[in-house]
Parts: sequence; structure tokens; C-alpha cells
Amino acid sequence: MTFNRRAFIGSATAATAALSSPMVMAAGAGKPNVVVVGGGAGGATAARYIAKDSKGAINVTLIEPTRVYYTCFFSNLYIGGYREMASLGHSYGTLATEGVNVVHDWAIGVDRDAKTVSLAGGGTVPYDKLILSPGIDFVDGAVEGWDLSAQNAMPHAYKAGSQTELLKAQIEAMPAGGTFAMVAPPNPYRCPPGPYERVSMVAHLLKEKNPTAKIIVADPKAKFSKMALFQEGWANHYEGMVDWIGEEFGGGNVSVDPDAMTVTIDGEVTKVDACNVIPAMKAGRIAELAGVTDGNWAPVNGADMSTKADADIYVLGDSCQQGDMPKSGFSANSQAKVCANAVRGALTGSKVFPAKFSNTCWSLIDTDDGVKVGATYEATPEKIAKVDGFISQTGETSVVRKATYEESVGWYAGITADIFG
Repeated sequence: MTFNRRAFIGSATAATAALSSPMVMAAGAGKPNVVVVGGGAGGATAARYIAKDSKGAINVTLIEPTRVYYTCFFSNLYIGGYREMASLGHSYGTLATEGVNVVHDWAIGVDRDAKTVSLAGGGTVPYDKLILSPGIDFVDGAVEGWDLSAQNAMPHAYKAGSQTELLKAQIEAMPAGGTFAMVAPPNPYRCPPGPYERVSMVAHLLKEKNPTAKIIVADPKAKFSKMALFQEGWANHYEGMVDWIGEEFGGGNVSVDPDAMTVTIDGEVTKVDACNVIPAMKAGRIAELAGVTDGNWAPVNGADMSTKADADIYVLGDSCQQGDMPKSGFSANSQAKVCANAVRGALTGSKVFPAKFSNTCWSLIDTDDGVKVGATYEATPEKIAKVDGFISQTGETSVVRKATYEESVGWYAGITADIFG
């Protein structure tokens, strides 16, 4: 399976436009109202497709606090020096020109009886259908010694932007022969291969700037996504630099001291020079406030992404609990299109197609050494179920690996144009 910009979005052309601060849209004369909270891969896609395909028959409001959205996917390549941060940033101007009412504010509450969303800046927005795609938040106390007050000393960098820039700066400032540590998250979490691609990109950066440095990974899992591929790559490109400590050797028994800059793994204290703590994750806060979560995630129906708690509220992407799909930007975009089709059908009577989903996750291990994993899925009464899948193989030629990396670059251009217009 291959992807590039043309294959992903056809002949669509990305455009840019300036965006002024919009006012909250009042209910149109007889038109149904869809409110989307969260302007990432899931939310922005859903808002764009509902507005575009309904041709003005539905009022679509997107609530997103940031004016420039930085994708978490591909942010590791910034750490490795393969991309500039600006290339990861996307604005909402084109969505506004395509009929989406973009409101830059925080959604702080949902009244399911009144069917309104409350804004931090004051006022409420009415909805007939509400789509939540708020990404992830972190589980309190997931890593002993760490909370959000420590994120400057030990960045998580799992929400892209300033955290990503901070982590890279700290890695670059490490002394010669210093130690970088990562505390990896337990399942489930955003982008299963992401921490290990990050290890690869940190190793690439250190190999160029600090070749005697060491990397320690404390991992509560016994195995991880693309494990054989990453370990092969670390042996080929960064021999002796990466020490992965899995569950069997105490990788889940971890605490940190941000003030002392130490990491304790199974009782052994190690002084580190930079530390990336990626805690356990849960659905973005607004899903919890809406009362549609069951534990840390929001259970949904695979046929349309509606929540099992409320048929008029839908949850996309990282925040949902849906079955076999991994939490990824590709997954969120795929789920958003199914949801948009279902919502438009429910509100306008247009045709609703059977739910089909796909996902691919690419990872870069070193220059032109790209690998991937992916699958197709379908909705069953119980969940979104995997139909078939594929994965890169160990021992592939450099020609194949380079082509895989180039495919990922084309995909990024295509999917971001599909999300943001």
C-alpha cells in the first residue's frame, strides 16, 4: 500500500487565507447546528467535510483555542533535524473561507440537556450534533515525581509546539557524553510507534553533535510497535547508544526527580542531563466534562463514532475507545470522514455509506530509513475491527526504506491539506 499527496486528496489544492477573530454563530434560520471541539486531525477534518459536503445546509462551528495548530505527527522529525517547526504549523484560514465558523476559545463545558457548549470567554454555542476531538490529556500521578508543573524540567513533548522545541533544545545542550532518558507510556496512548521514532531521532541528533552520549528508555511494556524494526535500526545506526529497559527488567517501576534531574528505575538512581517523560494518557478534558467517558476514554459506536453515552455526541481520534484502531493522526482523519458522512446524513437525509477505516503509521529511524505499519478496518456491532494489515520487514533494502520515507513525506503534505484545506 502506497500513499502520496495526489493519491490522498486527489487534485485538491491547498490554499491559505488570513483569519480574523470570528464571533460565535447564532443558529441559522432553520439550519441544523454542528459544533466541533478540537481542531486537530479529527476535528478539523470533520468540520471541513460537513461544511463542504452539506453546501451550506448545516451551520458548522469549530472551537479551537490555538490559531496555529502544530501536528504531533512528524514532530519527531523536527527533533531529528529533518524538518523546521514552521512546517508543522497549520492555520484555520482556509476552513473559514470554506464555510466553517472558527471560534478561537476553550470549550469548558457541555450541557447535554440544553445541547449547548460553554466557552471560557463567555457565552454558549448551541448544537444539534456535537463532535469532540480534543486529543489527549495525561493521567495524574502516572509517573511518580512528575506532573505538569515539571514539564519544563522534563518535557513530555506529546502535544507539539513549545514542548517539542524545549525538548530539542535540552538535548542539544547536553554535555559531551551525557545521558538522555525517556520514560515511555503504558498502552493505550497516542501514536504507538511515536516514542521509539523519537528515540531514533534523538539518537540521530546525538550521533551528529554528541556521539558519546547515551540514551536510556524505561518502558512499562514488554514489547512495542515495530519493535524488531526499531531495534534493528538502532543496532545498524546507533550501535551501543540506546539502552531499552522493558517490563522484565523493571522498566515500569520508575520515578523521577525533576529538581535533581534523576530517574530511578527499579530502585537504581541515574543522574540524567535531559529527560523526556511521556505519562499515561486519557481523553481530552472536555470529553470527561461532557460525561461521555468510561474511565479514561470515550466508548463509541464504530458505525458513526457516536458515543455510547449520548447519540448526539461523537468522539474522534485519540480520545475515543473504539476497538482495534491505533490512536494516530491518520486514524483520526479516517474516523472524521465516517463521522461527517453520518452526521450529514442524520441532519439532511443525505446518503450514508457503510463505515470503512484505514490507518498507516510511518516512522523514520535514520536518514532515508523509513518503516511503516498499517491496516484497514470495518465497523462491527461491537467495535471497529481490523480486516487486514501490513508492516515493513527487517532486512529491507535501502531503496525500499528510502521509498517508504518519501511516501511518508507525500502523505504528510496530503493529509494536512485534507485536514486544514
